[in-house]
Amino acid sequence: MSVVARQGFKYSIIGYIGFLLGTFSIFIFTNNLEFYGTLRYIMPTAEMLVPFVVFGISYSNVKFFNRVDKDGKRQNMLSLSLAAVFINFILFLAVFFLLPYIFPGFKNMKAWKIKEVILPLTLMLSFCAIFNKYISNYKRIVVSNIFDNLFPKIANLGAFLIFIFLASHYTETSSIPERTALIFFFGMFFLMFIGYIFYTNKLEKIKLDFSTDYFKKDNLYKEFAAYSFFGFLGTFGNYLAINNFMIGEFLGMEENGIYSILYALISLISIPQLGLFNISAPIISKNLADGDMEGLDKFHKKTSLTLYFLGAVLFSCIMVGFPYLTYFMPKSGVMLREYEPVVWIWGSAVLVDLATGFNGNIISLSKYYKFNIIVMLLLAGLTIGLNFYFLKNTDLKLIGIALSTAISLTTYNVIKIAFNYFVFKVSPLSIEMIFVSIICTLAITVAIVLPNFNNNFINLIYKPAVVLILIFIGNYFTKVFPIEDYLNKNFIKSIFKFK
Repeated sequence: MSVVARQGFKYSIIGYIGFLLGTFSIFIFTNNLEFYGTLRYIMPTAEMLVPFVVFGISYSNVKFFNRVDKDGKRQNMLSLSLAAVFINFILFLAVFFLLPYIFPGFKNMKAWKIKEVILPLTLMLSFCAIFNKYISNYKRIVVSNIFDNLFPKIANLGAFLIFIFLASHYTETSSIPERTALIFFFGMFFLMFIGYIFYTNKLEKIKLDFSTDYFKKDNLYKEFAAYSFFGFLGTFGNYLAINNFMIGEFLGMEENGIYSILYALISLISIPQLGLFNISAPIISKNLADGDMEGLDKFHKKTSLTLYFLGAVLFSCIMVGFPYLTYFMPKSGVMLREYEPVVWIWGSAVLVDLATGFNGNIISLSKYYKFNIIVMLLLAGLTIGLNFYFLKNTDLKLIGIALSTAISLTTYNVIKIAFNYFVFKVSPLSIEMIFVSIICTLAITVAIVLPNFNNNFINLIYKPAVVLILIFIGNYFTKVFPIEDYLNKNFIKSIFKFK
């Protein structure tokens, strides 16, 4: 078995373990939405600050690796990258602590009040970002996936359980439960950082080299800095981190906890999208290089339809099952049911995103890759602007955030569809998507109007089952999606083949 095959198989296993762990944790986190909201505020806020510290240097560690490898300067690049991140962090700290003198209201923000955790976490994640990209050059992705996928989930779950346990032994006014939980939370990320160092050292002995002579030669540092800057600009599209931060600041930690749980449920829709880029990238690159736009268009439509169909099936099941699922959660389930419109709105936006397939990847792999950066900045700006509007001028709360996300994400995708159509003459949209939408809408409608049983567990099982049966029947007659290509012995056997 090849290295890529082994790594790919193990990567998938880790991904599904992380998914199952995250899904299982949802039922635990509903015991205290406020503290869970605090955890989900700290991590995304640190993630939002990391780009200002890393400044795209991690991407340059991939871009220039082959070049420095030929000259035997791998360790020199890694050492200077880590040093640059540390210097950037010092400069970032200076700006952070100067802000209260310029904007006195900054001290009232939660980011300032929890800075003792957020700032060190930002530094740890920044160093980890460098190691993560550097390790990827060795075609090793499994250990990195354990660090990036499992460790944060273990940190969340472990910190939450510690808080719940200690809270039952101390008074409500005691700060010991929260402080102890946050120490564990940060400790997991520090452990992740140490793990990255040890694993990198295992792949290749780390020998720190801070000499700048090599990068000064032929002005390599200018190329390195320019590419890093574009990488930095391309990191501003993390609307999920933006949402977590703004909800925590404007609505509170309890609402942030609700938002995070709803996001975890809605993210199920995106499961079919996992690994799409890695699989499609070589095909896209070949079609672009050969100028085969007709082939690219067919592949684009086929892949987009597959993602949309599978996503629509999952979304339909979530839609009819969500109200009954909340009955199996603690008292917080009532609050989740109140925000059911968020699932409808946000889930629909994710479906639109799935329908556009690998639109962004086509642009990224072409000579127009800078356009993607512009659109990402637009997404971030539109998300922030709409969030401000809905939070300040309406009483919609999380529904407003969902509308903001839906509008900005849909606008983002429409722009990319138009760009690819006019530049490359390719489009992800097809008539089959309309039939998929009709079939799923009818299935949802029938499942909703069917009578409910007194037992919510039966409702949770039978309503989604009805949806699946109706979609299967509708697809059988319309032949929209070739389900038979996937539900057969040969396909199942092929899953376990690696050549």
